[in-house]
Amino acid sequence: GEAGERGKRQSVTMASSEFKAKGNDAFKLGNFEEAIDFFSKAIEVDPTNHVLYSNRSAAEASCKRFKEALDDAKKTVELKPDWPKGYSRLGAANVGLGDLETAVASYKKGLDVDPNNAQIAEALAEVEADLKSKEGGFDAAGNIGNMFSGPEVWGKIASNPQTSGYLADPTFVQMMQNVQKDPKTINAYLQDPRMMQVLGVLLGVNVMSGDQAKQEFAKEGDEEATSAPPPAPKAEPEPAKPEEPAPKEPELTEEERAEKESREAAQAEKQKGNACYKKKEFEEALGHYTKAMEMDGKDISYITNRAAVYFEMGRFDECIADCDDAVEKGPSLRADYKMIARALTRKGNALRKKGDLEAAMKVYKKSLTEHRNADTLKRLNDVEKEIKQRREEEYIDMDKCEEEKTKGNDHFKKSEFPEAVKCYTEALQRGPPARNPEAHKLYSNRSACYTKLGALPEAVKDADKCIELKPDFAKGYSRKGTAQFFMKEFDKAMETYKLGLEQDPSNEELRAGLQRCVQKINMGNSGMLSEEEQKERQAHAMADPEIQAILTDPVMRQVLQDFQENPKAAQEHTKNPGIMAKIQKLVNAGIVRMA
Repeated sequence: GEAGERGKRQSVTMASSEFKAKGNDAFKLGNFEEAIDFFSKAIEVDPTNHVLYSNRSAAEASCKRFKEALDDAKKTVELKPDWPKGYSRLGAANVGLGDLETAVASYKKGLDVDPNNAQIAEALAEVEADLKSKEGGFDAAGNIGNMFSGPEVWGKIASNPQTSGYLADPTFVQMMQNVQKDPKTINAYLQDPRMMQVLGVLLGVNVMSGDQAKQEFAKEGDEEATSAPPPAPKAEPEPAKPEEPAPKEPELTEEERAEKESREAAQAEKQKGNACYKKKEFEEALGHYTKAMEMDGKDISYITNRAAVYFEMGRFDECIADCDDAVEKGPSLRADYKMIARALTRKGNALRKKGDLEAAMKVYKKSLTEHRNADTLKRLNDVEKEIKQRREEEYIDMDKCEEEKTKGNDHFKKSEFPEAVKCYTEALQRGPPARNPEAHKLYSNRSACYTKLGALPEAVKDADKCIELKPDFAKGYSRKGTAQFFMKEFDKAMETYKLGLEQDPSNEELRAGLQRCVQKINMGNSGMLSEEEQKERQAHAMADPEIQAILTDPVMRQVLQDFQENPKAAQEHTKNPGIMAKIQKLVNAGIVRMA
């Protein structure tokens, strides 16, 4: 019945006051869009409160959204026609929209309600002065600039305590002289706060900056406690004035005062907790953070800090629970997304410590969607590597490795080379080099398969891996030389076979390979290779970075030219071992021929 209705009204008032207090705080910090959001939420809860529409109108005017500011000002007057501040809001919104005549009428209505209201009277005087200036033809840039043309301008600037100091600045004096020479240049300087201040002096009006608007709002405090409206905000941004006295604290309701005291006490506990954390006094830090959470349930930093303590203590489940709590409450409390991301990263760290790498990876990814942080990204990359390594470790089975190797050998004998490649690959996964001392043979076998399949670059890579694992294994050099031979890289194949023979001088397979290479190189030099073979050989050679470096070397280009045109110089070049080694490289590659 009546008690229920009374309780419901009390609940609505508390919710509305909470949103209004947050809106006031946001406004004083200059966060006007955020203030509008809070005032809008308060209006949803309490749509008949004229103060809320007035506050939102002020925030909208600060964002230069004067149409919305006017609508809210009208609603304020509609709900509370005997409240002078509503007319002040109407006047300010009309000034922002450029409708100065209507603004004058609004301010006059405000004075009808409260004839002694000094702030409305001051705002009215400023707007009437603006109207008088406009009637004098002062709209275009040139006309504004003409305001600076008279010799009395310097006297006005010097006599005003807010502008007299500017005359000591040569850049300001030069700026003024430029405007006096060409009044149309005024627009180029209106962004300078000093120029805007001087303009205000010349117009005889008080130009108020954005910071001053915040101070005026702070001086108003709780609008229900005072009837004095602020001066009308200007449509254009204005320069900063000299420092004013610190704004008075807004008057607070009993509930708001209690909430503020709780927040301050919670912050004090947080600072104590931080000090204990730095000293590694974790139990004490837990106590302070827990008290802070109990005092103020609207700040998730207390929760994330306690989670950090649990992490350091190795109490990972409790750390995870606190991180989940912070992430769940964060959005409804409008917490910074960076703080939510931090909580997720901390949870990922705890999961990683527990060995649950898959879950940690998912949480790190979610954290990065909230805020892309270099530290979290590195942690994600690290955990992905750990997961890959763990999977590889779990997959190792030397019995299955041997089984797959045998299958691969059988397929190779049957000329089933794709199947053999598959088996050798599986054998390497089951028995990687780190765990299998015979892994080099698997690379050698797979290289032979790739050669048979015509996948020659892959064959060379596997042969290189074989040689890397077992440098004294002659078969690796044979595999590589064979692939290079079929790629028509006879000079490279010859070098590979020579390296193999250094390891095993009596190896017939390497000797035979070397002979084939020498024969092909001689045939190329004698013009006995087919045109197609010669082109293919040269194409492979030209793709070799070493060959490219020789051909682009200015010294070598001159040497090659001397061999063609200057026999005497060429004879001298033959005495240089370094030059002749490069010449021989080009000869072996089929790029040049020696007579």
